[in-house]
Formats: sequence, C-alpha cells, structure tokens
Amino acid sequence: MQLRDYQQQAVDAAIAHFKRSQQSAVMVLPTGAGKSLVLAELARRAKGRVLILTHVKELVAQNAEKVALLTEAGSVFAAGLQQKDSSAKTVIASVQSAARNLAQFSQPFSLVIIDECHRVSLAEGSQYQLIFNQLRAQNPQLKFLGLTATPYRLGSGWIYRSHYHGRVGNTEQASFEHCIFELPLRPLIKQGYLATPLLLDGLAAQYDFSSLTPTEGQDYTEQQVESILGKMGRATKLIVGQLWQLSASKSGVLIFAATVRHANEVLQLLEQQAALHNTTAKAAILTANTPQRERDALIQAFKQQQLTFLVNVAVLTTGFDAPHVDMIAILRPTASVSLFQQMVGRGLRSLPGKSHCLIIDYAANGYDIFYPEVGSPRPSSKAVPVQVPCPECGFTNTFWGLVDNDGDLIEHFGRRCQGLLSRSAQQLQCSFRFRARICPDCGAENDIAARQCQQCQSLLVDPDKRLKEVLSQKHHHLFRCQQMQLSDQQGRLQVQYLDIDGNPFYRHFKLDTAAQRRALYALFIKPHSRTPGLNLGHYQTASELVADQHKFRMPQLILLKKTSKGWQQLDSIFDYQGRYQHDNRFAAE
Repeated sequence: MQLRDYQQQAVDAAIAHFKRSQQSAVMVLPTGAGKSLVLAELARRAKGRVLILTHVKELVAQNAEKVALLTEAGSVFAAGLQQKDSSAKTVIASVQSAARNLAQFSQPFSLVIIDECHRVSLAEGSQYQLIFNQLRAQNPQLKFLGLTATPYRLGSGWIYRSHYHGRVGNTEQASFEHCIFELPLRPLIKQGYLATPLLLDGLAAQYDFSSLTPTEGQDYTEQQVESILGKMGRATKLIVGQLWQLSASKSGVLIFAATVRHANEVLQLLEQQAALHNTTAKAAILTANTPQRERDALIQAFKQQQLTFLVNVAVLTTGFDAPHVDMIAILRPTASVSLFQQMVGRGLRSLPGKSHCLIIDYAANGYDIFYPEVGSPRPSSKAVPVQVPCPECGFTNTFWGLVDNDGDLIEHFGRRCQGLLSRSAQQLQCSFRFRARICPDCGAENDIAARQCQQCQSLLVDPDKRLKEVLSQKHHHLFRCQQMQLSDQQGRLQVQYLDIDGNPFYRHFKLDTAAQRRALYALFIKPHSRTPGLNLGHYQTASELVADQHKFRMPQLILLKKTSKGWQQLDSIFDYQGRYQHDNRFAAE
C-alpha cells in the first residue's frame, strides 16, 4: 500500500527526530488523515519491538488491521476484543488492559506509539504512567511518540513543550517534549481527502449558554447545563423540528446532546416527528450507561444506515468511524476546543458521493475548526484567535483576542511571547511579556499568575493576602471599577473611574513636557492598553487620548488611601480573580 505524501512526510519526520534525539515527540494529524497507516508504517520500519497504545477497542482493532496491511500481523492485547497476546514484534494494546496486566509487558520495547495522545496524564498513578514506568524499567532508552488530532488538554493547554515552527508550547505541564510534524485541516479538504465542513450557528433556534463559567481545568458541569436547559424547552422543540427538515436529504445525522435527560428529550421529539410525518426514519440514543452489547448493535445499525439519527452524550467523540455521516448537530456547550473539534471530526471522513458535511452548532460554542486553539483557556465566548507580533523578536504570536466587525483587533489576552530564540546551540523562549507582574523587590517582570519572582526568587505576595493586609489598616479603600471615561480638561487628561454605586475617582495627567508624557505612558497608557506590545502611537495631547479611549481597559480594582489631599491611588489591579472582586462590602475604609 502506498502512503499519501503527507503520511510519508510524517513518517520521515519521526525517523529523523529519533535518529538525533531520545526526547519524546508528538505528531498532529486531523481526524480522517489516516493516523493508523502512519503508525503502521513506523512499526514496519522500526528495528525493535513496538507497542501501540490507545484507549478504545475500536481504535485497537483499526490499528491492528492497518499494521497487518503493511507488515507482519501484530498481536492484540485488549480485553474488549477478547485477546491478550503481547508476544509479537508489534503489539497493539488498550491502555486499560495493559495497565491491569503489567507483568505481560516484561520484554523490552524500542518504541511506544500513543494514539489519541492528548489523553496522556502526567499523574504518577495514571494508567499511562504505570505502563511507561514498567517499559522504561526494561529499556531506559525507550522512545515515545504521540499522535493526535487535538494536541491540547482543557486546563493545561498544549501537550508539548516546543513546536518545530519555532513556537513555545507548554513549559510547565507538557506530556511530550516536541511537536515534530503538524498537518493543517484545509489542505486535506482541498485535496479531497476529507469532506468540506459547512459550519453554521443554530438557524431556527439556539441555546444561550453564555452565562456558563467552567471550573478551572474542567468543562461545564451537568448541573450548570441542566439549569439552563430547563428554561429552554421550546428551543429544543424548534431545533429538533429543523433537524428533521434538514435530514430529508442526509444519510446519517449524529446529534451531540448535553445530558442524558436532554438526549431523551431530543429522542422523544424525533419520534414525534416520525409519527407526525408517517415515515420510517429511525432514531436511537447512546449514553455511558448503555450496555456494551447494545451499544455495539446500535452503532452497527447506524453504520448500515438502518438508523437515521444517533443521539449520544459524550460517547462518540473518538474511536467512532462512520463515513456516511453528513450532518452533525451540536446541542451541548463545551469549554474544550479539543472536544468540539473531535465532535466535528466525526463527519469529515470522505466517501464517494459525499462532498460536504453540514455542522450546526446550536450551543453557540463559536470555535474556528481550522485554527481552534492557542494553547490557553478561552477567556470569553466572544474571543477568537488573533495574531500579535512581538516588538522584541518579531515572532507572530497567536493569542485569544477580540475583534470588531471589520476584523480589526480590539484587545488581546496574551501574556508572554511564544517565540523560540536560538542562542549558543540552545532554544530559549523570548523574554518579552505583554502583561506582567512586577516584583516589588527587584523590579523583574513575571507572569501575572506567578507566586515567586523568576529573577530574585522572592515570594510574590498573593493579591488577596496583600489586599487583606492593606485593608486592615485605617483610611484604605478598595474601589471596584464599573466604568472608565477619559476627558480633556483644558489640556490635561482626566481619567474618571466609577464604582458600582456611581461613586467617582479621578486621576489627572499633564502632557506639556516630554517627562510628563513619559510618566503618562508608564502610569496609564502601558498598564491600561488593551493591546499591550502593539504601538499605540505617540500621544501629544489629551484630546488624542480621548479619541482613542476605546483602546484602553479599566482595572478591576483600585487600591486607595485617604490623605490630607483626598484619596490617593496606591495600586491598580488588572487580570484579577479573587474574593475581593465579588465582595459587595468594603473590607475597610
């Protein structure tokens, strides 16, 4: 079998990397790109034994099939497939079965390939780490290669430390060292290897999940989602009605529901539509509680097109291959761009006569499937990937940001330049910080969430702890900003802040001399800029600043002290998340 050009390039990239390095690596290939053939070819060309790990039996079977096509058949170790053989040169195993039978993996391997490697956890007691430790004990020089379509984890970001395009990945929680190959989605669609995705927001109706807030590192909770869905019964009825109409020209419709209760409601409405129109179109539901034998039977019936609709709750995002799917309805919110991309990917596999897949996002998740992720959590539902050049090294960063109707940048949320610099045979991250926390001891810039200064190692006081200490003193006040307004007061810049009760606090700046303008830049322009790192221009007059006031952000909190001349600003606090932000009472005045 002849590999496609990009598949061969991926294989060559892996071989070249491991010839010069022992460090772990990741390759990124979109869903439907043929990762199974890539790993099968690597298994064929490997000199030693190869272990291929994945997390569902469907992928174990698929990978074993491709290995047998390209080289000698491998042995399968997966309880779900009723096989537990680890004797062949190439072993294809489920993570769960391998972790429960570590003694069966006492012979050395030279290479471990992890399919769907974004699932790898760094937790010492995780199934992946138990397997890795067992294998390293047999061969300390063992090489690790991951393959995935979604190289990021909710809450921690990129799964690799650096990217071959010269970009920093995840410097703290990376499961792999280097991304050595990445194939974008667009070329595969353009060359006809994947169906064209037609991504639309809800047409007849749409759920409003904008009030949801994910817990740190987690997706939205079922309780949060249920509380909103309970108020939107009519929306569900309208959505299902539209799905029924659109399905008339579709071969297979995959519906991602938010909860089991929601899925049952959708199924009931679909059955009502079938009775109303007196048709034979059938629907079924799959959840985590569906017995395995019943699940396998329903999936087989759907693949054979005996079912038109398959409603599921988070069970068909990976390891599910039904190329005839030409319509996907996303009825659930998610804070995970990885999960969103996996849902969309279920409909992109090609099939003769299938040119596109209609994807309707009824939950207004708003992700861009062609460039969905920037390595950090999405700060708001309106945020999109934006490009921001570094003023020091020139690297073009991709950060979350906000744009206007013309696509012009309004604000970005980047912290540090992601460019890699080559110095003395080493690759170091560019030191420029778009937003920073200043060390009070040495003045060094640190990440806004840092707890220790990277320069002098001084402990950086937790913002809440500092506020509590300061506010315990007399004559101090914490001003919670609700609005900021700039005005020209006879040539001076006046900045008016208003709190929730409409109480004002004023700051004034002169612009007559170069020194005054430098002070204005340091005290107001730089910390208040919504696009730090980008040149805002050289302001000479207050009226110029007033005209550009949309370019400046207000602080969440201003720490004030009462003096003989009135309230004096001690500090302005941006990017704050803590107890004082939502406390309606002042701690001290």
